[in-house]
Amino acid sequence: MPQPRIAIVAAGAVGGYVGAHMARAGLDPILIDAWPAHVEHMRAHGLSITGTTPEEAFTTPVRALHVCDVPQLAREAPIDVAFICPKSYDTEWAATLIRPYLAHDGVAVSLQNCMNDERLAAIVGPTRALGCIASKIMVDLHAPGQVHRGVSRGGRDYTIFRVGELHGRVTARAERVAQLLGTADSATATANLWGERWSKLVANCMENGLSAATGMMGNAVARSTPHRRFLIRLAGEAIRIGQAAGYALEPVVGLDPERFARAAEGDAEVLAALEETLLAAAKKRSDTQVASMGQDMRKGRRTEIEFMNGHVVAVAQSIGKAAPLNAALTDLVLKVERGVLKADPALITDLRL
Repeated sequence: MPQPRIAIVAAGAVGGYVGAHMARAGLDPILIDAWPAHVEHMRAHGLSITGTTPEEAFTTPVRALHVCDVPQLAREAPIDVAFICPKSYDTEWAATLIRPYLAHDGVAVSLQNCMNDERLAAIVGPTRALGCIASKIMVDLHAPGQVHRGVSRGGRDYTIFRVGELHGRVTARAERVAQLLGTADSATATANLWGERWSKLVANCMENGLSAATGMMGNAVARSTPHRRFLIRLAGEAIRIGQAAGYALEPVVGLDPERFARAAEGDAEVLAALEETLLAAAKKRSDTQVASMGQDMRKGRRTEIEFMNGHVVAVAQSIGKAAPLNAALTDLVLKVERGVLKADPALITDLRL
């Protein structure tokens, strides 16, 4: 089988991480991004990856295009697999940008946080859309051409990439895409894209908004009792909404979702055990790791809060339920993002719900 033509649209943290590994494996992906300094650095110096161990560090040459350069792809063979990797609010334009250059049997893969698969399918067509969850990847584009991963690789112990069809059947093309992502870390095809999506959404709802509203590092959130318990309550609320909406949930950050739900609902024994597990997990990641939404806030960028905790609130409303904790956090993050409030741990500890 000939080597597929691969494009990565929005080659930032996640896109850059997988793109660098694919390039090192000889797959020759085309990395497309809108940040001129990042593109120019990749062209001149390659793309550098670092992680929690020295063995993970490498620099590899890559082909990098600015979004303005994409029309030159019309002179080349069509793209077989396009990984769509921007923030959720940029899904439509990123898909529209690459759509003219997709092969007639090519696929666009949403390698993003949140639940953007239907929006992607509306642009490229439902038969050409795939979804992929990147679980426990924790990457940061901290400088042009430099991506750092702040958590250990999953490998055999934990599957990082889960590729799925919107219709829920495992297909040969989903398995092929998983093989491509396997150059970066463990990957598999899943028959439960929507359950995987909601479970990852729960994980995102736990820490991202808290980091954005408080300015705290990931491990600082985990080690602060009031913030850790608020995180658990956010997760429990989102889990119950997802179950009520009909999603078949998968493990959340590797843990049974019922543990979060029961702890949030007042089971003291489950809460104590869960807190111990979360504190132990904090020891396995870098103290400098910041959730992606916290990174956005520090860089002065728009956050994805409306597509994370805000989505939980919207789904809850659509089925006649409420998600008051996720609603409160969404409101706080939007106020911090717009300069109405300053990020502060007290924004959470002062909440009265």
